[in-house]
Order: sequence, then structure tokens, then C-alpha cells
Amino acid sequence: MKRSYVVLPLLALLSFVPAPRPYRTPPATVTMAKAKLQDKIKGGWAGQVIGVTFGGPTEFRFNGTMINDYQPIPWYDGYIRKTMVENFGLYDDLYMDLTFVDVFEKKGLDAPVSEHANAFAKADYMLWHANQAGRYNILNGMEAPESGHWLNNPHADDIDFQIEADFSGLMAPGMPNTAVQIGDPIGHIMNYGDGWYGGVYVGALYALAFVSDDVNYVVREGLKTVPAQSTFYQCIADVIKWHDQYPNDWKRTWYEVQRKWSDDIGCPDGVFVPFNIDAKVNAAYIVLGLLYGQGDYTKTMQISTRAGQDSDCNPSSAGGILGTMLGYDNIPAYWKLGLKEAEDIDFKYTTMSLNDVYGIGMKHALQVIERSGGKVTGDQVTIAVQTPKPVRLEQSFTSHYPTEKRRVNKDLTDEYTADFEGNGFVVLGQATPKNQSNGRYESDFSYTMDVYVDGQKLETVTLPASFTRRRHELTWKYQLTPGKHTVRLKVQNPDKDYTLRLQELIVYSNKPTEIRY
Repeated sequence: MKRSYVVLPLLALLSFVPAPRPYRTPPATVTMAKAKLQDKIKGGWAGQVIGVTFGGPTEFRFNGTMINDYQPIPWYDGYIRKTMVENFGLYDDLYMDLTFVDVFEKKGLDAPVSEHANAFAKADYMLWHANQAGRYNILNGMEAPESGHWLNNPHADDIDFQIEADFSGLMAPGMPNTAVQIGDPIGHIMNYGDGWYGGVYVGALYALAFVSDDVNYVVREGLKTVPAQSTFYQCIADVIKWHDQYPNDWKRTWYEVQRKWSDDIGCPDGVFVPFNIDAKVNAAYIVLGLLYGQGDYTKTMQISTRAGQDSDCNPSSAGGILGTMLGYDNIPAYWKLGLKEAEDIDFKYTTMSLNDVYGIGMKHALQVIERSGGKVTGDQVTIAVQTPKPVRLEQSFTSHYPTEKRRVNKDLTDEYTADFEGNGFVVLGQATPKNQSNGRYESDFSYTMDVYVDGQKLETVTLPASFTRRRHELTWKYQLTPGKHTVRLKVQNPDKDYTLRLQELIVYSNKPTEIRY
């Protein structure tokens, strides 16, 4: 098998609202052939596969740094099929989407959020961050939207719904507000605030890509679905502003994003380290690829990947959005190398292949079009194009600033007590079988742990020694009265065959630490 590698030369105010600029606004209704609609839906799903496959080898290997132009990223005929067979876990961008698509297919477009939540929570795939925190909450009796709320989910601002929201826009061609409505209850299974806005924005970008071939229009109009008061909006508005200031230098805009927006507050794994799975920063990299790519598929793939961090999910979103705009047939042949031979492979944990979802996606899109004021007549489809409207304001971790990340590194066999000063805390750790040999461990055993704050019982928590059912963090509490506090953990059922490991204690304050220079 001949392999080739691509190294291509790349183009090198909180209340800011992107200034209007001339772009091609679609009419109130858009009529297209069914064949063209199908081609765009195929482009959206195939684009995701192309992007996530291309970016896969770089995922979270470049945190807080970009991937230099001289470093090759592999791409060759047969690579997509090889990756789908041998590295199926890479495609969480797809099989997560398909979980919800499958519910719509089996239960109808009006399926309640409980159907989606149960399908997602009880699936066999491994999850991390907001998804896993949401899963644990659902499995332990909490319902959406509480399962995604930041008081119940330390990962509420993470990227999870952003990488899973593609389905909402692909179901709602030209209808960003409808895409948002479809995704709203599902996105709150695992996210809130900026984490939800990531999915709101991505869904809107897909929806608008059906009716416009102007990247500038899609990026700017899509942002109107997000409240201007939110930090998500402000971050993406900054990217647009910097693109206007430095239109030929994507790296300058990348540096500006790093300077202003790279600090992670919520995700415990990202506090005080370069790792950043925050939705808005990774959405900034999607927009970076789209704006500086200007409709060129290769430039878009390269830039959205080389920006780093979640560099498989970001080109997957960018590739899917641009694939929708261009249509499947107009995605360059180079990027479809070997795609045909992979289109009949069922994604792991699903009974759906790309060829299946092409057809199912078309079916759902036609239903949504007719429900939303459009028409399906013979071989033609007329879409009632929507003007984006902002959703409600939500913000996570307000008045919470990390001030300490204290190493604990001990096994809890009886009790652990810690004093801290602040207004919140998170305890990182995990319950595992002893001598577990790989990252995926399963057991029916669960620890039971009592949590006390200032002598009062906060909760009695169940901690499964199972990777798929684990609690992502052992315990946490926000919105404490600012001041001195004591947290005490007591395990009820220590067991010689299992380990309950305490790793770190994160402390929050209502004011950021002042650094003097």
C-alpha cells in the first residue's frame, strides 16, 4: 500500500459584537432538488468521518501549542477503513450522534428526552468528561436537565455536546432555530452553559450550511443563536474580530485565542495544566479552520487540526460543516480516498453505517422540513429559511475561580479530612479493582462513601468500580459560603480486592488569585 503524507503551506473587548460585513444572504425560502439535499446530508456525515480520521493521531497531543507546518499528518488510500476497524473508539463523534439518531428513528421525532438519556447512559461505549458525568447522573436517578447542570456536573462546560450536535443541524436544513430546539433537551443531558452553547452553535452552523456557500455568513449568522452576554459568544466573536484584523495569518489569531481564552475553570482535568477540553476554545479552533479555510477543504482540515487540543473532534466538526456546504460530490477526491470501502461498516456500538445514516438522515430532514413550514413536492424541496435567534442565557461556574490543586495520592481505607479556604471544592479519584490491567475495568462492586462538609453530611455516594459506570469525580460542592471549610470522606465498605484512590483536591474561591509582578 503506497502511503503519502500531506504537509501543505498554511496561511499563516468582552462586549464585542461582530460588525456586519457584506455577504450573500439566502432568500426567505430556498428550493433545491432532493438529490442536492441528499448530497449535502451525505457531505455532512462523510465530512465528520474524514475530519476525525485525519485528526485522530494528534488528539490531545498538542495542548497549548499548535502543530508545526513541517510535521506530517498521515493520509492515504485505505486509511479510513483501517482506522474504523482497528481504532473504532476514535469515532465517538459519530456513534454518539447516532445514538440520538437511532432514538429518533425508532421512537419518532417527538421522542422524549428520557429515551435519549437512557439510550446514551446504558450504551456499552466508554465515556469521559461531561458525557460520563451525565451518564452517572442518569444511571443514579437524576434526570435531564439537572444531569448536565454545573452544580451536578463539573464538566458542564466541556466539549461533549459540541461534538455530538451535528445531527441536530443535519436534521434541520436552513433552520438554525429548529436545530437548536431539537438539540436543546439532549444537550442538557450532559452539558450546561458554554458546554450547551457549543452544540447550539455547531447545530446552527450545519443548518445554515445547507442554504449558503459563504463561510463568513454561516459563521457570523450562526453565532446569533448564542446570547451575546455569554463567554462562549465573546470568545467566538473575538475570533471573528481577529480574523478581520489578521486575514492572512491564522497563527496570529491562534495566539490571541491562547492569550485571552485558554484558562480552564471548570473541567477538573484542565485546571492549572495546558490540557483544555472547554467547548468555547475548541469551537474557536473550528471557526479558525472555517474562516481561514474560506471554503477550501484542505486548508480547513489542516488549520482546524493544527490548532491542537481536541484536534480530531475539531476537524470533524469543521469537515462536516464544510462538507454540508460543498456537498459530498464536491469534497475533493483526495479526502475521499478509500471512503467508499468504509461506508458499509457499522460504527462500533451501533447497527448503522454511513450508508445507513445517509438514508435515515434524509428521511428525518424531509420530515423536519415539512413540520417547519417547508414543502416536499415530487423531486423538489422548499425550505423555509430561519433567521437565527439567541437562546436563553446560562453560565456555569460564576464567581468560582480555582486557587489550589492539592496532591493527595492516597488510598482511602477509612477516613480522609482536608481543610481549605474558599467557596467550593472537587475531589478527583477513582474506584478500581486491584491489579486491573487496562484502562477499561468492569465490576459489579461499588464503594459507598459518606461526605461531610463542616461536620454536616453532604451526601452518601455510590462509587462503582466500573469504567463505564464510574463517577468521574468522587465528590464536589460549589457555592459554599466563602471562608474556611473542612471536608471529610469516610468509606463505609473497604474491600481488600478493590482500591479507592484519592488523587487531588481542587479548591475554588469567589475571587481569582492576585499575582503581583
